[in-house]
Amino acid sequence: MTVICRDAERSVDFYRNLLGMRLIEQTVNSDDPSARHLIFGDEQGAPGTIVTCLEYPDLEEGVVGPGSTHHFALGVGSEEELQAWHDYLTGRGLPCTDVMDREFCKSLYVRDPDGHIVELATEGPGFGR
Repeated sequence: MTVICRDAERSVDFYRNLLGMRLIEQTVNSDDPSARHLIFGDEQGAPGTIVTCLEYPDLEEGVVGPGSTHHFALGVGSEEELQAWHDYLTGRGLPCTDVMDREFCKSLYVRDPDGHIVELATEGPGFGR
């Protein structure tokens, strides 16, 4: 998942310092060398864990609608871990939803500094429960 951000430092503060993701690389966008490109992932930088941010401080606000992304999800290990994330985020003064039962998983939602909706979700029980 790649998101557009206004301020790379705010994104580092959110994804690395708050969520604990590893900042794998800081580079520039190969298509636009004027844009900083931050790459975050799990401790190993494993495929499927990568979130990247392209810094464009002067772009207009996006419009939500067809062709835009509503949210993206990051996995957590258990319902207990998800509740701990809820307590941690709210304890830090960051608004997030309560833990919700989505039938196939449990999840909560929080917004990053640029307004992207990030879902933290358990991997189970899945659709065939």
